[in-house]
Amino acid sequence: MPMAILALGVSHRRATVELLERLAFTDDDLVKAYRRAADDPAIEGCVVLSTCNRVEIYGRVPNYHAGFQALKQVLCESREISPDEIAEPLYSHYEVEAAEHLFAVAGGLDSMVLGERQILSQVREALKRAEAESAATNALTGLFHAAARTGRRVRTETGVGAAPDAFVAAGADLAEETLGGLEGRRAVVVGAGQMSALAVKHLRARGVATIRILNRSLERARALAERTSSEPGDLDELPEALADADLLISATGAAGVVVPASAFERVSRPMFALDLAVPRDVESTARDLEQVTLVDIEGLRDTLAVRGAEAAADIERAHAIVAEEVERFSLRRRSERLAPLIHALRERGDAVVTAELERFRGDLTSLTPDEREAVEALARGIVAKLLHEPIVRMKERSTPGSGDLHAKFLAELFGIDADPDTDPSA
Repeated sequence: MPMAILALGVSHRRATVELLERLAFTDDDLVKAYRRAADDPAIEGCVVLSTCNRVEIYGRVPNYHAGFQALKQVLCESREISPDEIAEPLYSHYEVEAAEHLFAVAGGLDSMVLGERQILSQVREALKRAEAESAATNALTGLFHAAARTGRRVRTETGVGAAPDAFVAAGADLAEETLGGLEGRRAVVVGAGQMSALAVKHLRARGVATIRILNRSLERARALAERTSSEPGDLDELPEALADADLLISATGAAGVVVPASAFERVSRPMFALDLAVPRDVESTARDLEQVTLVDIEGLRDTLAVRGAEAAADIERAHAIVAEEVERFSLRRRSERLAPLIHALRERGDAVVTAELERFRGDLTSLTPDEREAVEALARGIVAKLLHEPIVRMKERSTPGSGDLHAKFLAELFGIDADPDTDPSA
């Protein structure tokens, strides 16, 4: 059965943060999704990519319609989301378009923060997890490896993504604007991971006087605090810390609310709260408090869009890299898929040459060994040249998932049984 690649997804471009939060996959959700996909005959294999900006599922499917319904069902059932809820923001990409989209994603060109560096490792991790669940076929593995190569090229050959901390930088700009500057301010950072470390770096650079780092693991909070000359603490200290602060930045990987609205009850002066987590850390009702200005990932969109527009030349080069890698990937897939037929055509040509040489063997007895070798080489060369053009045209016109009509027609003309739909990259 011919198989093609189909991608379905929901991203920050058309979905709300609330919907992305509900769609985000935990480890247990991934196990459930891959088991559900394995039970569906319309899905040969799949890879789920779940990040702050998007939730996507890439599958090997028999055709667009059957694949769309099957992958959508896996997505909805795994996250207990009604199909109607994702109908409007849901997008799909088929075959070459799926590759083009994933390569752009890996290059950070589809992220809310242009050139976001985390996405490349997330693409790699998505494939690794699918492989651990025996869900990734050879074709999907090849697709994701090609995407990772594209992402690396974008980062090394362009300036896209030169600022991996763009999220924090944009939020810090808004904080400065809202509070009238950060010089001498007091800040609380919730979380002790990479994003929190970037937040501390930015706050120090902008003259923040004191920073308290709070985390569920006090040991991790102490480790980051020691590196950044900050004060460590655990989450139990949050209400007290906020009462004495001007700015909050929260960036944990927790699944639920980390900073409840009640934690701001003792805040008596204007406070800027920046929530960089997806799912969000800060309870949304905190934005109703008069003294609190709460900005989350969705609230950063306008600021980040303006920054993205400033990198036009780098973006153009990055898109050119994506196009080059898509063409490279497409050519390789065509060659792999058509390899059995091409091999059969060449074998048929060799067989014809051998048969004709045998038929005229008596007429060649007067030739010297060198002359007979030259005649054989001439005959094989003529056949090779005659087959070359049809093979090239077949590669150019045979698109994966299209039924390979040109390949089938060529096989029929030459009386060859090789099936171009047999995909060795499956």
